[in-house]
Amino acid sequence: MSKTQHKVNIIPLGGLGEIGKNMTAFRYGDDIILVDAGLMFPEEDMLGIDLVIPDITYLLENKDKVKAIFLTHGHEDHIGALPYVMKQFDVPVYGTALTLGILQGRLKENGVSSENCHVIKPGDRVVAGAFKLGFIRVNHSIPDAIALAIRTPIGLIIHTGDFKFDQTPVDGQVTEFNRFAEYGDEGVLLLMADSTNAERPGFTPSEKMVGQTFDDEFRYAKNRIIVATFSSNVHRIQQIVDSAVRYKRKVAVIGRSMVNVVNISIELGYLKVPEGVLIDIDETSNYQPSQIVIITTGSQGR
Repeated sequence: MSKTQHKVNIIPLGGLGEIGKNMTAFRYGDDIILVDAGLMFPEEDMLGIDLVIPDITYLLENKDKVKAIFLTHGHEDHIGALPYVMKQFDVPVYGTALTLGILQGRLKENGVSSENCHVIKPGDRVVAGAFKLGFIRVNHSIPDAIALAIRTPIGLIIHTGDFKFDQTPVDGQVTEFNRFAEYGDEGVLLLMADSTNAERPGFTPSEKMVGQTFDDEFRYAKNRIIVATFSSNVHRIQQIVDSAVRYKRKVAVIGRSMVNVVNISIELGYLKVPEGVLIDIDETSNYQPSQIVIITTGSQGR
């Protein structure tokens, strides 16, 4: 059988019909690439279990065929299993700067080397075995999210990752609709698209609408303000900071994941905080309640 006669096998190892542990293997002949490696938090009946990760038995049985891991964005349900997966596979891991910045913190906590991590950006090209990949910027509730254009010997696969269509994103980085259109004109063998809330009518408003709400609330608040949000929603944190600066409040951050993401985002330039605005939580007692905003880790509303 010649190589051009091979089929592309797509093996979902998690994330289909469930929220969490997203992981998909693509195989052509003797070459396998992985997209994401996430975790899921335990259900109420999973007593004594801290985290749920994908079953990678198939990958271990084909360990020599795994060529690379590609990450769509930095949410836990897409990167949380990597500290465990990367102990088993000595292959390159590709992701955008913020995605890898968050991942490297997780790897360090688990004593795993990050030397296999490689930063990519939209427009880059990577070859992994029989696969040639391109990366497309998309909007999501975390910056630096990408879709994948996976070119195989038998056709093009588009994997959107998680996305939302936001015409006015906080950072001004709009989804690259033109790139999707170009791939569409070329011809796509398979589209693998995020389907979260696809059955609900309407559309998701721009993240900037939340910033307007913050501004309205901050303008009239007389005492301490506490905002709960996902630690990964850097754009929302940015808007909280912007409103705090506008109304001359100091910002303190609570929660391990929140502190980590804020520090990484500032370091990499994804979160812009004027000097002197961010204070330690222990310093809040030095200010009047009307001078303080506290940002803490929140949970997803239903």
